[in-house]
Amino acid sequence: MATNLGELLVREKVISPEQLQKALDEQKTSGGRLGFNLSKLGIVKEDEIAKFLSKQYNVPTVNLSEFEIDPKVIKLLPINAVQKYQVVPVNRAGATLIVAMADPSNIFAIDDIKFLTGLNVEVVVAVESEIKKTIDKYYDQSATLQDVMSDFEEDVEVINTEDAFDVNELEKESEDAPVVKLVNLILTDAIKKTASDIHIEPYEKSFRVRYRIDGVLYEIMKPPMKLRNAITSRVKIMASLDIAERRLPQDGRIKIKLPGGKDMDYRVSVLPTLFGEKIVMRLLDKSNLQLDMTKLGFEKVPLECFKESIAKPYGMVLVTGPTGSGKTTTLYSALSELNQTTKNISTAEDPVEFNLEGINQVQMKDDIGLNFAEALRSFLRQDPNIIMVGEIRDFETAEIAIKAALTGHLVLSTLHTNDAPSTINRMLNMGIEPFLVASATNLIVAQRLARKVCLKCQETIKVPDQALFDLGVKKEDLGKYQNLKKGKGCGMCSETGYKGRVALYEVMSVGDEIKELILNGASAAEIKREAIRLGMKSLRQSALTKLAEGTTTIEEVVRTSVADN
Repeated sequence: MATNLGELLVREKVISPEQLQKALDEQKTSGGRLGFNLSKLGIVKEDEIAKFLSKQYNVPTVNLSEFEIDPKVIKLLPINAVQKYQVVPVNRAGATLIVAMADPSNIFAIDDIKFLTGLNVEVVVAVESEIKKTIDKYYDQSATLQDVMSDFEEDVEVINTEDAFDVNELEKESEDAPVVKLVNLILTDAIKKTASDIHIEPYEKSFRVRYRIDGVLYEIMKPPMKLRNAITSRVKIMASLDIAERRLPQDGRIKIKLPGGKDMDYRVSVLPTLFGEKIVMRLLDKSNLQLDMTKLGFEKVPLECFKESIAKPYGMVLVTGPTGSGKTTTLYSALSELNQTTKNISTAEDPVEFNLEGINQVQMKDDIGLNFAEALRSFLRQDPNIIMVGEIRDFETAEIAIKAALTGHLVLSTLHTNDAPSTINRMLNMGIEPFLVASATNLIVAQRLARKVCLKCQETIKVPDQALFDLGVKKEDLGKYQNLKKGKGCGMCSETGYKGRVALYEVMSVGDEIKELILNGASAAEIKREAIRLGMKSLRQSALTKLAEGTTTIEEVVRTSVADN
């Protein structure tokens, strides 16, 4: 396909010969198909390639993310053929099988599918990344939970959790085939269910695995109690942690290679609890890292305000919110926008979640004295233009960050506060002088993540006016809330009614009026009132905008934001 597609794209002047050569060189280095490499290098988008091939071969295109494929159709093609040719069976009509392919010119694949199924084959074109996601979703490349559990004998009761243990015995247990299968299942199933975190939790008389999907925890399975130590040890071995140490917290990382050449990172945290070690794994999927600011959830005016602030040559831009609210993604998006060869960008992170080309990222190591403050001091000796500090936690880090912002550097960082105005008070409480906070700060962004209504099973609903008034909707604005949506629940969203998340933003520009309030020692409530008067949309107002658009629900508005006073 490589040469064929390349020649077609050059002939039709979609790409230049130089761009083709660049993509072919990347293909030799990284592997993968030509279309994927063209998209990865930003030469041409995947959906544009799909449209081009659709027109060229006179076959329709299909958006696989909107499809719910019948399991009977999936069973018509074995996984080895699906992976070999990167195809997905979409539907069956009598003696004809409709298959989605990234390369409709692959005659060998079509002939092989005809032979394997005994059916006529009709081809539709789909984006290659969507084909890979669909294969991951429908083709279980590990054993099923039932298969794995059938390998175990009846559960046994654990009486004493403090019994002496043999490290060699633990290591041996963790290598048992059923344990290995179960842990692999937990890791891969979390990807299929688009989980952001995996929780493996021991209690006195139970042992459970939960996934955080779209910000909410769901119990997935309850493995037998007798496997508690073996599963914990297996994860710790995979993360290169000390299985003999069960009294202290440990942190590590697991990297696994998935079919199709995709890598997945898991950040592993082990915490000793009363009945054993609790493990939490954060899934870090670079392929899902959204760095396009227009797609993060920003509305037009706040986005312009944010871009204007990060474009300034100096000053401080702060992103605030609780853990898991998407602060890192927003900062990475800003860095991606600022990443040019003319600028020296350094980041201090704990941990480094994603590797960004062209940015000098430093992992914090408190055990050897490399903390945020120490890293910041070093950065200032490295001729920086832009500095990103993972989090401002103490006076020392805040002081150095503010001094850097006042001496000609752009500083990006995060804090844990409830909203944008209260960030000012947080810095003052750390001991920073009001005139320094007022002079250094350009902009503060507070954010949350709200679940989106599933597009597959959404339906329009009518809610009482009083329910909208309780949320803070004004009587004159009721007309905007006639298109409210709710998901009924379907296979696509695991019967939850929600699929994916959207960010809610509160963007507060620190202009002259706000600076004056800071210098006068105003409260967070006074600063918020003035910021709203100047045009800031609060988190609740941002959530109500998403509600009016039919993107989210009333329940999510209440869960992710508080009413404005």
